[in-house]
Amino acid sequence: MTTTEDRATEQAQMNTLTGQMIIAGTFVTGQGDTVHGLDPATGDVLEPGYSYGSDSDVDAACAAAAAAFDRYRSTTSTVRAEFLEAIAENIESLGDALVDRACSESGLPRPRIAGEVGRTAGQLRLFAGVLRDGGWNGARIDPAQPDRTPLPRADIRQRKIPLGPVAVFGASNFPLAFSVAGGDTASALAAGCPVVVKAHDAHPGTSELVGRAITEAIARTGMPAGTFSLLYGSGPILGTRLVTDPRIKAVGFTGSRSGGTALVAAAAARPEPIPVYAEMSSVNPVFLMESALRNRGTDLGQAFVGSLTMGAGQFCTNPGLVIAVDGPALDDFVRSASDAIAASAPAPMLTPGIARSYADGVEAFSTAATAEAKAPTTDRPNTCGAAVFSTDADTFLASEVLQEEVFGSASLVVKCVDANQVRAVAARLEGQLTATVHCDDDDLEAAGELMSVLELKAGRILFNGWPTGVEVGHAMVHGGPYPATSDSRTTSVGSLAIERFLRPVAYQDVPPALLPSAIADGNPDQLWRRIDGRLVQD
Repeated sequence: MTTTEDRATEQAQMNTLTGQMIIAGTFVTGQGDTVHGLDPATGDVLEPGYSYGSDSDVDAACAAAAAAFDRYRSTTSTVRAEFLEAIAENIESLGDALVDRACSESGLPRPRIAGEVGRTAGQLRLFAGVLRDGGWNGARIDPAQPDRTPLPRADIRQRKIPLGPVAVFGASNFPLAFSVAGGDTASALAAGCPVVVKAHDAHPGTSELVGRAITEAIARTGMPAGTFSLLYGSGPILGTRLVTDPRIKAVGFTGSRSGGTALVAAAAARPEPIPVYAEMSSVNPVFLMESALRNRGTDLGQAFVGSLTMGAGQFCTNPGLVIAVDGPALDDFVRSASDAIAASAPAPMLTPGIARSYADGVEAFSTAATAEAKAPTTDRPNTCGAAVFSTDADTFLASEVLQEEVFGSASLVVKCVDANQVRAVAARLEGQLTATVHCDDDDLEAAGELMSVLELKAGRILFNGWPTGVEVGHAMVHGGPYPATSDSRTTSVGSLAIERFLRPVAYQDVPPALLPSAIADGNPDQLWRRIDGRLVQD
């Protein structure tokens, strides 16, 4: 029995940073280059340092994950749910130690990080609920029809099983919710897949704290040690080595287009290609319909800047593009947005590299479009100010530069001659995570015509709101056509994310004693199952 004193000791251990990797419950010091967390708001280097792992560390982590797979995938839904809930509890119990470290490593404000703690724990509990519900099994039964003519039908049953060990890459812009215990890890663990995480260099200490929370939950709930490992290392070197290890069967990635496509290529070149679920690049267009723009353009301009500058624009759903018919109403919108930007304060970006890339992107826009507004400058390190540019539709469509994502609080207003050109621009866009439409009642017909185009371009279409902020639930889709993601059929947020790490297996004329419980006679798990095509709980 765990005593209060034991729990206090475990908590102290979870809160202590050592600068080590975690391989199947063992703390390992890397032998490669050393990275430190950096406070982007001050430029201060944070201790301890984290040394990169080697090929042998990747091999050890993957071997442990493969060894754990059979036992872990055989755990019941209830046992895995309890494991996920233990992780959530441990993350929450880290308290100020976690929030303080994540704030220091990211420069993000305390309320944002506290919200991420809640979201991360909430995702884990969401998947615990998915496991207890049992629908993830996808159980189907076509009972035998021995008397069917001209040919009898065999007894055929189907369920879904986990793919195998999964490699997960932490994201720079979400040190918790898209990182060590984020949505990719939570959904893979829920599916029954051991996980090997490559921590992001931007928040190594935060990663270790969360990794310790997972490791303690593994020990407390009796999961095999190889269910989880945490590695530090270079993306092109250690990351590629991880993705090409034959024991890894799928990859979850959130990051740049160049990083995601490199992993996709590496995974496809393996003797046994594997899926890479990469969330990469999106400018998240916002369409302002004519009546809405005329009736509330000034208010829309202010709200737009609120979304644009949230978190210094470092969201994958940041509104980087605004498309509307040119005219006085659009002028009012731009004027309002410009006033809001002039009143905004520059904010620190996540890393010096991201800050440099943002400055380069703004400079590229400055040479190709008209600058409408820029926030005041500052001498603080790694800091960016919001910027809005404008151009006409023909120039936009002819320019590769203006169609590229600028990661940060920069956006481009595209001025169209009429509603037909608005739809033409929409049809020429790359794949997106989101597409936003602002419309009033008089705009509904035109908005409906536009929506039929946007369905082919985006994973989430929203009306009269802003794309920043992704609800974690059952209906959410955080995905979209390339280059938003590498697989438009999937989502990295919400309960459907578990589907990425499962595959269907059919069982034909299997003896009843050998049938998995999800498709066994008598329905011992009390699941909803599709029997002869009809969804029942028999």
